[in-house]
Amino acid sequence: MLDYFEAIVVGAFQGVTELFPVSSLGHSVLIPAVVGGQWAQDLNVSSPESPYLAFIVGLHVATAAALLLFFWRDWVRIIGGFVSSIRYRRIRTPAERLAWLIILATIPVGVSGLLLEHLFRTTLGKPVPAAAFLIVNGVLLYLAERLRRRAATAEPAVAEPADAPGAAEDADIKADERLSRMSLGRGTLIGTAQVLALLPGISRSGVTMAAGLLRGLSHEDAARFSFLLATPVILAAGVLKIPDLFGPLGTGIHGQVLAGSVASFASAYLAVRFLTRYFHTRTLSRFALYCVLAGAGALAVLTLR
Repeated sequence: MLDYFEAIVVGAFQGVTELFPVSSLGHSVLIPAVVGGQWAQDLNVSSPESPYLAFIVGLHVATAAALLLFFWRDWVRIIGGFVSSIRYRRIRTPAERLAWLIILATIPVGVSGLLLEHLFRTTLGKPVPAAAFLIVNGVLLYLAERLRRRAATAEPAVAEPADAPGAAEDADIKADERLSRMSLGRGTLIGTAQVLALLPGISRSGVTMAAGLLRGLSHEDAARFSFLLATPVILAAGVLKIPDLFGPLGTGIHGQVLAGSVASFASAYLAVRFLTRYFHTRTLSRFALYCVLAGAGALAVLTLR
């Protein structure tokens, strides 16, 4: 049975690793395996009847709620753009274009998730494959940084000063306008990279950012687009599995789910706040190094145990 300490620790890790480019699913598999003992039994994501799956549903919803709260102004504009595009049968304004960019970029991972998520989780959601894919994730991030200068196009990476009243909101609007200038094909290609995150150890935000960098986005804009794309995907993944939470798998762990979800919400909100500032001037290189070292370390522990 999942206890409260496990719930809070895993919830906090989920909120951070879902948004940091280091793979939340990979950490959900590896942390219990490395700790071992009761944790390895209670927190087995590959088991089809594990209460851990119902627990993760709550964490996903909490993480999506944190993203919605942080980007609420953006989502007001995006939803307004979608409504106006339907009403006037056009895709003209930045908000309308960004709304359809997100919709089209989300379709591939949505379809793939419905078809492949169970297969990948039960067959590959084990410690050794997760550690190996975490190393692969680090290599992908490193290669993206190395190759980004060879991208065919480039977007301006100028950040607006945020010290004047309203400057931060103006900077957000300008960032959304820059993203809206992407072609629908390029946006869909970047969103399709999320399909790789069905593999435990491959980060959704990491591969999306890497794809964005290779298509000419700045680190700041690539991170922003990654978070906007992740919000409906994470929320849908949680909502679709809500019946698991209130079914037999969730029996006896509703308190633990609540505790873990609060921890996940708080850590996710702090993570996205940190990362939106971090990528003003920093790159993916440190995360690449972490993934390689963490994956190799986990493999060593699992092999020698």
